[in-house]
Amino acid sequence: MSTVTATSTSGTDPGSQTPAAVRRRPRREGRQGLWGWAFVSPMVVVLGLFLALPVVMALWVSLLDWDGQSNPFSGAADFVGLANYKGLFADQGLTRTLFMTSLRNNLYYVLLVVPLQTALALGLALAVNQRRLKGKGAFRTAFYFPSVTSSIAVSTVFLFLFQSSGAVNNLLKWVGIQGPNWFTDARGLVWVALGGVGLVDPDSPPAALADHGVLGLSWWDWLSGPSVAMCTIILLVIWTTSGTFMLMFLAALQDIPEAQLESARLDGANRRQTLRHVILPALRPVLFLVITLGLIGTWQVFDQVYVMSQGQPANTTLTPAFLSYSLSFKDAQYGTGAAISFVLLAIILVMTGIQRFALRERDGRGWRRMRRTTR
Repeated sequence: MSTVTATSTSGTDPGSQTPAAVRRRPRREGRQGLWGWAFVSPMVVVLGLFLALPVVMALWVSLLDWDGQSNPFSGAADFVGLANYKGLFADQGLTRTLFMTSLRNNLYYVLLVVPLQTALALGLALAVNQRRLKGKGAFRTAFYFPSVTSSIAVSTVFLFLFQSSGAVNNLLKWVGIQGPNWFTDARGLVWVALGGVGLVDPDSPPAALADHGVLGLSWWDWLSGPSVAMCTIILLVIWTTSGTFMLMFLAALQDIPEAQLESARLDGANRRQTLRHVILPALRPVLFLVITLGLIGTWQVFDQVYVMSQGQPANTTLTPAFLSYSLSFKDAQYGTGAAISFVLLAIILVMTGIQRFALRERDGRGWRRMRRTTR
């Protein structure tokens, strides 16, 4: 009885005084918070100096007419406000034409690269995750190896492979196909395909498409699709990025509980239904990560264009990132180049938000629907 009384009076009785351990807890937690900030402060300083501060400086430059020769913060450069952004979208001229051309090229690039590299990475992950597959390590290494190779080196190799007398055209000759001059062919892939079946004449576009357009480009240009030259860059990027995303999917596949897959088999689900209603919902967070990284990488493509084409032929491989570099460091239009970079940032944020909404959780309705269809 004395023990119980002593225990109750030491801190559990509502009327008793606050225990000393509880009184000391806020001070201890405060010290832990200070130590936490002390440990992360070097990285916070580095990120602030080399990431946040340059972003703020670039935003200021996008509001100036600056040639890069003076200090943009001394008042020597003319403040033009949103004129640089207006020049990209509203003012008729070469700058808007080049920017819209680069947006068109990059849009087709994104629409092809992101789905294809995601599907290929998921397919490779499913293949190497099979239990009965022998030599899994060798396959994983082979698929991942292009991702760790320098993009400059791979781009240089592709230049030799896709020459008019290169290995790709020689392989096409064996099957009776005359390969194009890949890096000098500015024809849009859509019109090439439709022209091949006789639906349109790529050399004489109809007046309804050629004489009308929007934002400085004709409808013929907007609907032409990626050029033949851009297709070589698309193939290169898909080949070099799928290995990295394969490892992400593979790690997520190995975290799916085997009991969940076995339950789907017992319910009568075949492989397609298991993939659609069990595996893909479990991969939703990784799928969101892969698509987000794909969107960021494809909208910022630069090094492959710089090495392989410099935006040519006829600006059909020009991208906003390369145009920003070209206007800034070649034409000394740093304000316009900075404005393009922030337009790219806005595009990436909007597209990321859209695909986040598309991949949101749906409360397991797909799983319940699968169970109803298999019964």
